[in-house]
This record gives sequence, structure tokens and C-alpha cells, in this order.
Amino acid sequence: MNSLNCNGKLVDLSTPKVMGILNVTPDSFFDGNPQANLQVWMDKTVKMIAEGAAIIDVGGMSSRPGAKLVDPEEELARIVPVIKQILKDFPDILISVDTFQSKVAHTVLDLGVHLINDISAGHLDEGLWEIISRYDAPYVLMHMQGKPETMQAAPSYQNVVKDLLDYFDQRVHLARKAGITQLIIDPGFGFGKTVEQNYQLLNQLSLFRLLEVPMLVGLSRKSMIYKVLGTSPDQALNGTTALHMVALQQGAQLLRAHDVKEAVETCKLYAQLMINK
Repeated sequence: MNSLNCNGKLVDLSTPKVMGILNVTPDSFFDGNPQANLQVWMDKTVKMIAEGAAIIDVGGMSSRPGAKLVDPEEELARIVPVIKQILKDFPDILISVDTFQSKVAHTVLDLGVHLINDISAGHLDEGLWEIISRYDAPYVLMHMQGKPETMQAAPSYQNVVKDLLDYFDQRVHLARKAGITQLIIDPGFGFGKTVEQNYQLLNQLSLFRLLEVPMLVGLSRKSMIYKVLGTSPDQALNGTTALHMVALQQGAQLLRAHDVKEAVETCKLYAQLMINK
């Protein structure tokens, strides 16, 4: 599948696209800001759209390692004003919401949001899939071992690549059985995986093409980069760009990124590379 129908708007994935991250949270690992307000988030949205983001991914709950879950009411209180403003100011931009809660998904899809990005692949709220099916919304299934509070305690796999292939094979089958027709997979770098397991996964990412669904990759400024470099998230842009190119060469069609300009440039250079292959 090389295209998505997002509430009547078609997204061509034959060339990779960038999903810009808009964390409307006080505690995200890189850009959480307890003092931020609607104007701050809208300024960031304007910047990401100008830099070439095809999708804005709005999140109202941090999923960093050790993060506490918040209830749907709090999540909605954070994101709904931002979503309404984006829909008003930028009616042509696609909006994704990063949530696993069915009440949140129902509310935002009713507002006009186009995609749901679920870190739990349906495991944390059994009612979510029925909502996705009802709206026929594109849906990102991400792999996470455990929950954000505990996922990095002791990640364990027999073989991380084979285990994830089996996992997605099962989840894709079940999601389709539940009536979800537009699926995207996300291997979940950093979500219940050691640094070594993350790189094993990245090295063999092309195998996930066997599932015949689009693939989203979220590598932006993660610990698998800055731990290897001995730096910090705010110094991990160059490493992010390097791994983005690897992910594209391995078959990623969507890059979820904090730094849209650099991710878009990487996609353009990758496209040129493919033209002259």
C-alpha cells in the first residue's frame, strides 16, 4: 500500500513523508515544556509546516521511559485547543494524534483529525479498534514491550527481529479482522528495547516489508543515538539524520521527527539517490 486515504485527503507514500512531532506535554523527554501555551505550540506548528511536514502528530501524554499515564480528560484538555486551532488555521494539513485511549481517539476523530498513532497497538484500551474501524482512519500500530513506566527495566527477546515480525503479523491480522483497513507499522525504537536491540532492528528493518504495509520510524533524538555518542538529546540531531537515511534505505516511508527541516532534506536526498540508482 503506497497511499493513505485520510478523511478524503490522499497521501502518496511512494516518496517518503515527514510527520512532525508536536508534544503538548510538560514532561516529554526532549521538548516537554510546563510553561508552554497555545501560542508556543502554534508557532512550532507553523514552523514545521513551513519546513515541509506532511503530518503534524499531536501528543498529550509523554511516553518517555518512566512516564506516568494520564487520564483521557487530562489528555483531551491538553490537545483539543491545539487541534481546533490547527484545523482552523491550516485546514489542508493532516493531523495525527498520538494516543492509545479510545475516548481520546473518538473525540479527536469527531473533530476532524486524520490519523491515530497508538504506541500500544491496541493493547492498552480494548475499545480503540472499534473507534478506528468506525471512522476508517489510518492507524499506526507500534510495538512496545510493557508500558512506558516499566518498558526499559529489562527488555527481553529470543530474537528481536523475528519476535517483532511475528508480533506485527498477528496484530495486522487481528486489526484487519476488526475492520481496520489502513494500517501502518512502527517498530517502536526505544520502547522496551536495549541500545543493541535497537540497532539489530534497524539493521534488518527491510524484512518488515514482507508485511506489505507502510512503515513509520521514530528515531528522533532517542537514547539509542545519544548513549552511543556520549551526549544528550539536544546534541543528537546529527545522529538522528544519519540514522534517518539508514531507515529510508531499509524501507521506512514515514519519518516521525522533532526536526522537520533536516528530516525533509534527508527524504529529498534519498529520493535523488533512488532516481540515480
